[in-house]
Amino acid sequence: MKKQIENIFSKKKLEKEPICPNPKTPIIIDTREKQSLIAANLMEKKANIDFEKLKIGDYLIQDTIIERKTFSDFVGSMLNKRLFDQLREIKKYPKYFLIIEGFCYDYNKFNVHENAIRGMLLSVAIDYQIPIIYTEDEKDTANFLILVAKRYERPKSQDSIRPSKTFKTPEEQKQFILEGFPGIGPATAKNLLDKFPTLQKVFNTTKEDLKEILDENKMEKFLGLLKD
Repeated sequence: MKKQIENIFSKKKLEKEPICPNPKTPIIIDTREKQSLIAANLMEKKANIDFEKLKIGDYLIQDTIIERKTFSDFVGSMLNKRLFDQLREIKKYPKYFLIIEGFCYDYNKFNVHENAIRGMLLSVAIDYQIPIIYTEDEKDTANFLILVAKRYERPKSQDSIRPSKTFKTPEEQKQFILEGFPGIGPATAKNLLDKFPTLQKVFNTTKEDLKEILDENKMEKFLGLLKD
């Protein structure tokens, strides 16, 4: 039988190798979670991961610590009181949340009154003020962890002070005024003030001076409003 020769001109798309979703921010996995399906899912997605023995929590991403529990683990640790210590521990980090995986509303599966479970969930959110993330399964949990890591890799955006009614400095007052013009956001307003330190200089500027900061459309609108 003749060996089938691969058609290099075939239109069939070759499967692309997954690209690491979090190249700069590793997801630190506690060594006790090494054999978990979450670790396997992260590896499959080519995520940037590392294994360390964590004294607190199950996953560490920059300054965010994550405690992860299946719903049965949550109920079990609630009954043996271990959950209270774990909640206090993760609050030692600047950021933290609890993942409850495979949440099940069939409270009858557990040998504990359903209101005790509801009460514990309320205690986590209200008394301990710890956010709870509910995930479907290990794959869903892995996706959440990747998203947390990717958040740290986003460039920090300039925050607009436009919604604020109080200003701490004269610079903030000037920025507030400039952001009132169409197409002038916080970054553009700051760039204008860097180039022209006073509002009078900004308003007396010419097209030539504005070319470095505003595109043609924004520049026409800006100068048009100054003439009105």
